Amino acid sequence: MMQGRCWQEMERSTLMRRRDFFKTATILGGHVMLPGGLAAQTPAFAFDSVIARARALSQQGFQPGPQAPDNLRQLGFDAYRDLRFRRDRALLDEEGSRYRLQMFHLGFLYTRPVSVSIVRDGVAQPITYRSDLFDLGRNKFDPPLPETLGFAGFRLHYPLNQPKLFDELISFLGASYFRLLGRGQRYGLSARGLAIDTAVSSGEEFPSFREFWIVPPAPGGEQIMIYALLDSPSVTGAYAFALYPGEASQLTVQVTLFARKPIRKLGLAPLSSMFFYGENQSRPATDYRPKVHDSDGLLIHTGAGEWIWRPLRNPNGLAVSAFLDNNMRGFGLVQRDRAFDHYQDLDLRYEARPTYWIEPVGAWGEGHVELIEIPTPDETNDNISAFWVPRSELKVGEPISFAYRLRALMSVSNVDVDHPGGRVVNTFSKRLLSHEAAEHNDPTVRRFLIDFAGGELAYFMRAPGEVEVMPSAPSGQILRKFVIANPDIAGIRAVFDFKAPPNSTTDLRAYLRAGDKTLSETWIYPWRQDG
Repeated sequence: MMQGRCWQEMERSTLMRRRDFFKTATILGGHVMLPGGLAAQTPAFAFDSVIARARALSQQGFQPGPQAPDNLRQLGFDAYRDLRFRRDRALLDEEGSRYRLQMFHLGFLYTRPVSVSIVRDGVAQPITYRSDLFDLGRNKFDPPLPETLGFAGFRLHYPLNQPKLFDELISFLGASYFRLLGRGQRYGLSARGLAIDTAVSSGEEFPSFREFWIVPPAPGGEQIMIYALLDSPSVTGAYAFALYPGEASQLTVQVTLFARKPIRKLGLAPLSSMFFYGENQSRPATDYRPKVHDSDGLLIHTGAGEWIWRPLRNPNGLAVSAFLDNNMRGFGLVQRDRAFDHYQDLDLRYEARPTYWIEPVGAWGEGHVELIEIPTPDETNDNISAFWVPRSELKVGEPISFAYRLRALMSVSNVDVDHPGGRVVNTFSKRLLSHEAAEHNDPTVRRFLIDFAGGELAYFMRAPGEVEVMPSAPSGQILRKFVIANPDIAGIRAVFDFKAPPNSTTDLRAYLRAGDKTLSETWIYPWRQDG
């Protein structure tokens, strides 16, 4: 999860024609005034235009397109950071506009140029690269960089946290990656346009957005539209992003995909994040911080109405988990722990990293939510991925269309109105002490402790005996279970002892109930018992 000539000539010639055209053309209403005063009617840009582009592209062989010049590809991280867009050159700065558009320079890891156009009165006007749009810092380029260079991506700024301060709201940079912020949030995890063959032995394919079209909001409006064309050896796609900024910023995403060839595993609405360690894993002796992660769990709202919480891990080897479902209602990678003292990082502020919640628009049918966990030796790698894998295949000649909402949240409490209330806030496990193991006459028994808080659990704290923990596992034995009131979280700590055969693996499950009433989401945790 780290990221030919015919196409290149076509793209370059098309881009040059457009640039030359817009240097001499004047746009009036729905017409274009050509040099000499002749009027030409042009079809208004619409999402159908992008879909038609994707369909036509899928019928051609894949061409990777041009790359940035050698002197840009060879830039190191620090040198690339010096290439900064000048704020006073920001686009979309018309009077009354609440958006500002800035471009990302090519270089370092971002070597494939994308074209970005602004759509006004139904006509798309490409943005021309100019070196004076950027502060190049200590970088010197001889000869000067050409106007045909293009950009690596873009970002939109908006007064998200203060009325007169333009904060970064969303960015598109690298392959099909994008990131979105809500109020008071710091960048953490990422979203992607599409995942192809992730964690498949043949290797992952990374589709890329190649072209973007930005439609500014109407005067006084807040919603801005972003359209994108996706391309890869296996698939092309048309994307429409309706962006609504706010406390919980939201993207409504419409997608139409066309296959060039059969795809082994197709991941829809993919999310990528980082989990180095948390309370469920030992921290490195060299690190002072109690936790280091962008997300601490996968949350799923199933089609049957069950809420599932799966704590994330930094495993010893590649781990792939699948959660079968029909018409899944939502899933997301969640940063649930919001206490600074649980992270103690003044620079990176992990407690302010957003949750991304995916909610299908319409029925997505049968399939599964897939969670992929990859070992990482530090916090610099995105080692977590989650996405929806439909049971039906994307076939050549049979496009599929789907839609979903993505929200950047600090809490899912404002979307999970039918959540049973009790949420997992901590997951611990330990080997039993000698006197505890003697109770079972077996030192291999493991004790699991799960803290639940929220919903009605504070009500049951004075009578925790009314609450029962319901643990289960497909293999192994549950030997003992009990609950304890936990006043520090105004909730309940569930405890159970578990014995598994040597060298076996299983998925543990547990939830709380009072009588026939479910009080919490379902905790699921994979366990391997060493020999």
